[in-house]
Amino acid sequence: MLTRTTGSAVVGQDAAHTRASKNSGAPAAEASAADTFDVPDGLEGSFHDAPETFLPVAKAALFDRLTEPSRWPGHDASKVRRFFRYLDYWRQQQYSMNLLGLLEAYDAFSPDTDLLQTRDFSDSERVALQARVFDGIDRIMLAANYRKLSPADLDKMLSSASIYGLDFHVDLDAFDQAQIYYRGVADDSHEQRSLKKLGRKQQIKYKLFRRLCVVFKLKPFDARVRDVMAEKGWNEARAKRFVRRARARLPKELGDGNIYLKLFRNIPHSELEMVFPNTQVKFRMWDKLRLGATASGGLGFGLFTSAGKIALLATNPFAAAGAIVGVGAIAFRQSMAFVNQKQRYMVVMAQKLYFHAMADNRGVIVKLAGRASEEDIKEDWLLYSVLAKASATASEIRDIDGAIERYVAAEFGVTVDFDVSDALRRLIADGLVMQDETGRFTTLDPIAAAAHVDTMWDQLLDRLPDPGQAEGKEVAARARASAGVPAGGDKESDLSWLM
Repeated sequence: MLTRTTGSAVVGQDAAHTRASKNSGAPAAEASAADTFDVPDGLEGSFHDAPETFLPVAKAALFDRLTEPSRWPGHDASKVRRFFRYLDYWRQQQYSMNLLGLLEAYDAFSPDTDLLQTRDFSDSERVALQARVFDGIDRIMLAANYRKLSPADLDKMLSSASIYGLDFHVDLDAFDQAQIYYRGVADDSHEQRSLKKLGRKQQIKYKLFRRLCVVFKLKPFDARVRDVMAEKGWNEARAKRFVRRARARLPKELGDGNIYLKLFRNIPHSELEMVFPNTQVKFRMWDKLRLGATASGGLGFGLFTSAGKIALLATNPFAAAGAIVGVGAIAFRQSMAFVNQKQRYMVVMAQKLYFHAMADNRGVIVKLAGRASEEDIKEDWLLYSVLAKASATASEIRDIDGAIERYVAAEFGVTVDFDVSDALRRLIADGLVMQDETGRFTTLDPIAAAAHVDTMWDQLLDRLPDPGQAEGKEVAARARASAGVPAGGDKESDLSWLM
């Protein structure tokens, strides 16, 4: 096993005692075993136990630890700090350049844009743009150390019991594309009263996602109609009525031509349905039995007590009419009980989402691109800090990976799955790490590395690629006006001298 010393810290030291001490803390209030209930989610153990690739350490904190003078014997720590700053801004600039292209492609699908739409896209062009958007989002998510939720795990979560006592239904077939990304799986709990415990509180334990992002696009109306016809064997008219009713329950702002992104925090596994726009709240079996019994009992008693008065319809119509109105009032009150219970369900769901939402649509892309650049630079700093002090062969790279993981555990008390190959690829691409003919990896020293990044900055604009021809066709002002789209600005004749 490769062990490297960095000043006062030993990167390869064992960190098992750190993890043990971190996990030994007891919660402030322990519930008894009889009052504790674990919500099963049906997921495989590896899903929960896999170490995170996300490094939950502030960039500034890692910067300060890695650039302490004691960690760089024989080097000027101020020069190391300068190089790290240069590399940080260089990574941010690289992401900014890639982000521009992704946001330009997303403009064709953005539901929040306040810009004048001046381009028309053919069906094939929209398909190509949609693929580019989803592919770009996928790369940003993975760079930000998010993981994609598999369809098998998604199905298990959608069928698990709700910790809030709600019953949901989501029609995943309504989406043209839907991807869910998560980062961080944690344990949590809350207290609620239980009928099985005669009204006593019990602690509900469950799993949650620290961060969850959903990216989706609805199927076009005609495509969804064809799917329903094939699935249910219906004719076109009946399938259209079904799809219209389903989409009437969606917010009117939700269109099948847009791509939507939603970012949430601390979403329980069993409440995953809440993040979809077409979630339907259904009654639990207990609510059906309770409301059904109340409704049938109340209505039955009302009919029993009013039967004699209703029989007097011919001889005493006023008394009979009053009895009929009374029975109708009972029936209305019982039906409103169903409506009010469903409204309470909706309020609970809205309250939970209100405090869990973090960003929407374009804001999600920008936020996670920034997070991705931070994750990259932290990985680059860690790997460079090791290779700059001692070169390594290709066979030792895996040992360096383990050494960095133990260093992070010992220094910050967290367990991570460090991605050494990704950081190595970036440093080699930038010319900061080289591999000689013997296969040994070496780095530029901090002073030369800073000068190299400075040179890349100077050459950046000169090496910008030709943007090429964008998709779509520009729509002339006259065509927009004939289509009822306001042109904006001065009249065309006022600017004729510019043409």
